[in-house]
Parts: sequence; C-alpha cells; structure tokens
Amino acid sequence: MTELTLYHNPRCSKSRGALELLEARGLTPRIVRYLETPPSADELQALLAKLGFGPRQLLRSGEEEYQQLNLADPDLSDAQLIEAMSAHPRLIERPILIVGDKAVVGRPPEKVLEILP
Repeated sequence: MTELTLYHNPRCSKSRGALELLEARGLTPRIVRYLETPPSADELQALLAKLGFGPRQLLRSGEEEYQQLNLADPDLSDAQLIEAMSAHPRLIERPILIVGDKAVVGRPPEKVLEILP
C-alpha cells in the first residue's frame, strides 16, 4: 500500500479528526508534527505541487505572524510566501494528507478520505 503522511497538529481539532478517520479505517499514517519539524522551502514547494495550490491557498491568514509579516501584500513573491511558511509553520493550513503524488487539506477532516487508494 502507498505510504500515507499526515502533516499534523495534535492541538487542532480538525487535525485530530482527520487522524481519527484514518485510524478508524485501519490506516496508520506517518505523522509529521510540522510545528516541531517545519518543512523546508523545497518540501513546501513539492507539497504545493501535490496539492495543486499556490502558496496563498496554504496560508492561514488569521495567524498573528500573517499580520506581523505583512503577508497580505500582493507584491510578495511565491518564494517569499513559502519562506515565511517554512520559517513560521503556524502559517501552514492543516491537516494535510499526502498519498503518493497527491495531497489534500483536511478541512473538513472528511476531505482526507477523497484521496485514499
């Protein structure tokens, strides 16, 4: 079976819900606690490609860092946004499930079921 990887924040109810849905199906994803081990800019770029997203779609605009870093500025490049997410992982939307070459943001948590093999 294809490896499942879940970018997970155990303090987030949506993230916990996605993990519970997977475990209820007998699936044990590899857990990445991205707040403790933030993805590099290259890893984020690969993740965005799997999601089919631009960086702004993965940004949590309600976070304090979003305001502090002025990330609403439309002149910021994709590379600058990705660097900000790598340096401040709370800015990354969650949870994210990766299955092979596909990924999905689990909002609502049931979305993770859409890409299961």
